[in-house]
Amino acid sequence: MAFRFPDTFLWGGATAANQIEGAYNADGKGLSTSDIQPYGTFGELKPRVEGDFNIKDNAIDFYHRYPEDIALFAELGFSCFRLSIAWSRIFPKGDELEPNLQGLEYYDKIFDELEKHNITPLVTLSHYEMPLHLAQHYQGWTNRKLIEFFERYASTVFSRYGDRVKHWLTFNEINITLHEPFTGAGIPRGTDPQNLYQGIHHQLVASAKAVKACHQLVPNGKIGNMMLGAIQYPLTSHPDDIFEALQQNREWLFFGDVQSRGYYPSYIWRKFKQMGVKLDITEADKEALTETIDFISFSYYMTGCVSVHQSDMAFTDEDILKMGCNPYLESSDWGWQIDPKGLRIVLNLLYDRYQKPLFIVENGLGAVDTVNENGQIEDDYRIDYLNDHLYQVGEALQDGVEIMGYTSWAPIDLVSASTAQMSKRYGYIYVDSDDQGQGSLLRKRKKSFFWYQDVIQSKGENLTPPTK
Repeated sequence: MAFRFPDTFLWGGATAANQIEGAYNADGKGLSTSDIQPYGTFGELKPRVEGDFNIKDNAIDFYHRYPEDIALFAELGFSCFRLSIAWSRIFPKGDELEPNLQGLEYYDKIFDELEKHNITPLVTLSHYEMPLHLAQHYQGWTNRKLIEFFERYASTVFSRYGDRVKHWLTFNEINITLHEPFTGAGIPRGTDPQNLYQGIHHQLVASAKAVKACHQLVPNGKIGNMMLGAIQYPLTSHPDDIFEALQQNREWLFFGDVQSRGYYPSYIWRKFKQMGVKLDITEADKEALTETIDFISFSYYMTGCVSVHQSDMAFTDEDILKMGCNPYLESSDWGWQIDPKGLRIVLNLLYDRYQKPLFIVENGLGAVDTVNENGQIEDDYRIDYLNDHLYQVGEALQDGVEIMGYTSWAPIDLVSASTAQMSKRYGYIYVDSDDQGQGSLLRKRKKSFFWYQDVIQSKGENLTPPTK
């Protein structure tokens, strides 16, 4: 008999405001850091010039089309939808004392619509964007004042939506700041380690303060972190490669260690000493960090390999992490290595390490989809990818790992974060738009739409063992 996922397991999909909403300057919204990144996450602090094109300005117009899209999510059978609030819709500059009411009212409508369809919202407070003003005038998260601004923003939305939103995340892929500091923290690329880790420290304190505010303001609320879960394997069994993999994995696990345990792990202090980093950590900071998250959430797309012998390695073509290639794995159209069993490994690793519930809040395949002569999108490659990964989630559940749910990236085609392309498609729902933002924006169900609908209805019983 096939394995059946628990009745409490949350099924759904995940998105980000800057990749779906559009309406980038509507109803009092301020500019965000994403609004000056027209080519994806590779961006720097520079003025936006009148007439500049950014495909995210309109994206897929979820801002106006949300009732139609949420109805499609309900048709899929979603019990959960992960979305983010655009911080600059609520506080356009980020440092105001009072929020923008039009922004608050917009998300009221979103949460009312989700409630109408019995879909649980999972809300990220900051997903690859922040008010641009905070990057321009405060040097991003290197400035301690941002802790106060973020706490005010978080408390505002907790108070406003806490009756309807019970599941929250603080910063999306908080460890991305190590790779793309402007995207993650409004910090210029090339910033020295001292300022980079000071900015990360401020984010960790702000995250902990948001956790405390959630616990105070949201009855029965649960709040988690969100990490980019990209595990590294040793390329060989040489002890130096084994240790190098340990060190590389600590680069991202460090964030979970602080957010789950409430203090900095010992290994990071040695790293700071070696880099000459001396953080400004106050006694109040230490106290704030003791407010720990309720669950661990993470994205999972790929794994990589590391070796102390760089000449022995080939590297992936993907955009941000440039991970070492695993000779046993195939790759996607964008060079991301496909490793379903790696998801089971990560789930077991995180549960062994933290003993907290886990939530897979991003996992999916970016691919080129074509509409055939019959007007259909036969995306069997996506079905195979998702089947193989979800099968491993079922295996992890049987291993004893406590998993809250799975929200695939993304339920509907949207603008890619890394490349700002529409042609890099993830969704079960096709959106008629190209890389220049041209198209009708009409929605169309792909073959994977009906497959995922069946997976949810069967609670995973129709998943099949991987063939590779």
